[in-house]
Amino acid sequence: MSEHHFKFCTDYHCRLGILEAVAPGLRRITANNPGPLTFRGTGTYIIGQHNVALIDPGPDDPAHIAAIVNELGDEKITHILVTHTHRDHSAGTARLQQFCDAPSYAMGTHTALQRPSALPADMDAAGDTNFSPDVVLHDNQSIRGDGWQLLCLHTPGHASNHAAFAEAAHNRVFVGDLVMGWSTPVLLPPDGHLQDYLSSLDRLLARKDSVYWPTHGGPVEKPHTLVKHLIQHRKQRTGSVLAAVANGHRTLASIVEAGYPDLSANLKPAAMRSTLASVIFLIEQGQLKANLSDGLNLICQPA
Repeated sequence: MSEHHFKFCTDYHCRLGILEAVAPGLRRITANNPGPLTFRGTGTYIIGQHNVALIDPGPDDPAHIAAIVNELGDEKITHILVTHTHRDHSAGTARLQQFCDAPSYAMGTHTALQRPSALPADMDAAGDTNFSPDVVLHDNQSIRGDGWQLLCLHTPGHASNHAAFAEAAHNRVFVGDLVMGWSTPVLLPPDGHLQDYLSSLDRLLARKDSVYWPTHGGPVEKPHTLVKHLIQHRKQRTGSVLAAVANGHRTLASIVEAGYPDLSANLKPAAMRSTLASVIFLIEQGQLKANLSDGLNLICQPA
């Protein structure tokens, strides 16, 4: 068995709309937005007691925001931290701020990376373009509150403004969608970018954290094993794209069909985008050629 083998776990259960204690100094409340990319739903984390920080308010769902407010009761939210500007993470911020005066913190607004800029701009379908943080975070910035301290880590790849938040006191990182224990995160160009993603995984590998808390799914208690598995997985995927093109599969749809022969229909759009991320990576590496302005209709050629 490979030393990088990691077994994804889909046996994770949570009570929707209920604030659950999940670790020392950490509670979580899960939104009712399950799906093929969100798993059981968006998990909103609460750090501390009485004066608390909240990570990822989740979707703009009145029921979820009401559940957060009701479950916290007399406790005060002092910080709203956002890992990245996808709608299932950041869109609930404005609604939550109707009930509290906490400022929001994130690594800027959603400005799709557009690298390479030749991709059609309308491909960026997941971004929350309405969100604007009250405080713009910077890499390695420390955020402190009542009895807690977090370190902001810029970890682009899944999104260009993606941040993870490390809590040294508990040797844990809130990793957003950078890694997940139930599935491989999807990369959606133009904002999702494979080379950035691999660099962010390398950054995690260089750290000595003992547990990751993703926004979707349960904790990852063998973090380095998972990160190594994800790096290996991405290398295998780019290799399979090269092989498919060499075997005459030139359209994205054909490459996806060759690489994911048993793919269910509801996952095909995400697989198309994720395969495009691999194609862009291979173009940047000088191994493929394609006209990126054709977007999902591009034709791949060997370099």
